[in-house]
Amino acid sequence: HLLCPEMSNPAQIVVCPSCQSPNRIPSARLGDNPRCGKCKQQLFTGRPIVLTDQTFDRHLTRSEVPLVVDFWAPWCGPCKMMAPFFEQAASELEPHAQLVKVNTDENPMLAQRYQINSIPTTAVFKGGREVARQPGAMNLPQVLQWIRSKGLTPAPGAKLPPALPLMLSLPLPLPLPLALAL
Repeated sequence: HLLCPEMSNPAQIVVCPSCQSPNRIPSARLGDNPRCGKCKQQLFTGRPIVLTDQTFDRHLTRSEVPLVVDFWAPWCGPCKMMAPFFEQAASELEPHAQLVKVNTDENPMLAQRYQINSIPTTAVFKGGREVARQPGAMNLPQVLQWIRSKGLTPAPGAKLPPALPLMLSLPLPLPLPLALAL
């Protein structure tokens, strides 16, 4: 098989939290504090980003980084209790996942569209669709464990998979046990 040069340096689209512009970032550089090509702001800030009825779909449909959304409201006691844990999780999980907060009082269209019946509700979106949901407040270990259980981020101390060029240099097709080990 002949490989395209683009395949040896895969990239992901990341939507800027400041100006909403999509940015193509080489996958190997996601952890290097990439900045937006348009507004020059950091794409990952180590904090959840606030999305609205107007900005949510841009991130959902354009970003290739999974979104972990905290649907919350300012009057909700359990939401207030969970907020610092969700913020800490953002600093630990970026750039493997983008943590997002949606105030359901200010963004009723999103709450209605995703049938948010209780808050806080945490949902994972991957490839533009919801893949997991967890109602109720969680502490930091619970938030981290729940998100990691969805396969979005490596476990702490886990060995990251080898770089894609190495995987592409292996003979194809791979025997099943070897393919699973990668």
